[in-house]
Amino acid sequence: MIATFVSVDRTFVWAVPTSGSIAFAAASLGRRDLSTAVTTLRKALEPNARTAGDIPAFDLALGHRLYAALLEPVASGWQGAETLLVVGHGPLGHLPFALLPTKAVPLGRAEGLLFANYRKVPWLARTHAVAVLPSVTSLATLRALPAGDPARRPFIGFGDPWFSQEQAERAARRESTAVALATRGVPIALRSSPRMDGADSTQLSMLPRLPETADEIKSIALAMRADLTRDVFVGPAANEKSVKTADLSGYRVLAFATHGLVPGELDGLTQPALALSAPDVASVDGDALLTMEEILGLRLNADWVVLSACKTASGSGTGSEAISGLGRAFFYAGARALLVSNWPVETTSARALTTELFRRQMADAALSRAQALRQTITWLMDGEGYTDPHTNKLAFSYAHPIFWAPFTLVGDGGR
Repeated sequence: MIATFVSVDRTFVWAVPTSGSIAFAAASLGRRDLSTAVTTLRKALEPNARTAGDIPAFDLALGHRLYAALLEPVASGWQGAETLLVVGHGPLGHLPFALLPTKAVPLGRAEGLLFANYRKVPWLARTHAVAVLPSVTSLATLRALPAGDPARRPFIGFGDPWFSQEQAERAARRESTAVALATRGVPIALRSSPRMDGADSTQLSMLPRLPETADEIKSIALAMRADLTRDVFVGPAANEKSVKTADLSGYRVLAFATHGLVPGELDGLTQPALALSAPDVASVDGDALLTMEEILGLRLNADWVVLSACKTASGSGTGSEAISGLGRAFFYAGARALLVSNWPVETTSARALTTELFRRQMADAALSRAQALRQTITWLMDGEGYTDPHTNKLAFSYAHPIFWAPFTLVGDGGR
């Protein structure tokens, strides 16, 4: 376990091995220093870019300086481990440790495929799996949970909810509402974050639809050999009634691919929530919100809860507050681990990552959650990348961390 505490002028780091001596270090980096560093690193992960060519280079030098200041001094306490359990305090809760370079190396020249030069960067993810713990004490609580029933069904998923009649009509006409980011003439869909255009709050009907998440839910279901006719709820079927009437305790993996909302983001919203299909679209009662209070009342027995939406992990902006409440609620309801996103994900790589992750776990019952995620990350980094469906030619590599680092495992990284 690696635990951190950030004070005004220093950061304290403890590396607690399974056996042996605890390693401790105090880095001369305070809260403001780390906030600035994390904000700088995330500029390459949440870019205001119109094309992939506009995506900034990841600051490898700064990333390695953080590694050298925080992790290298306590390496004796963690280097022999296969999986690192990280408790990130303050600004460090906003940065996936897996993307810290372990050596000071320059980024090679970009030759050939866009972003392929990132494949040679010695990321921490190359050598260690990383799982995030909500707190130091949470590990004992999570590991005290009884083993899941092997007779559970593999997967149930909810995605692409429709938030208005207009979206339902557009879906009927098969009009895409995805936000596109073009690169070298190849469109890349980035999942839309709720935008209020300066308003303090908005109505449910103004939330952008995420049509590509239906494909992701179906792809995971296929990888886990789930029953698509019974256990996949997309479009109007992704509604409150479907969630609340399903026996969720009978599933190994539960997935929601929708917006995570925070208090005040919708008119009258007083607690974190997941947005589901509007009642008038789905012909059901309710307010289309699965709130933190309602999640607390669910009965789960899930090895994974996947929240594949916009910025549902701990991070800058409103998403961090949402996952703080939603994450605690899902753990209380019976989840052993969460898979959450740190920033708006690129659709094709996100679908590839989540699908391959669960395919690997299905193929190897002994593979831990954390190691399955690490293996999938390296597979995505080293793979061919994105192929333009119109030309059937490779357009860019997924080796840039904007593609492989958005998802974080929170909770128990074991089996």
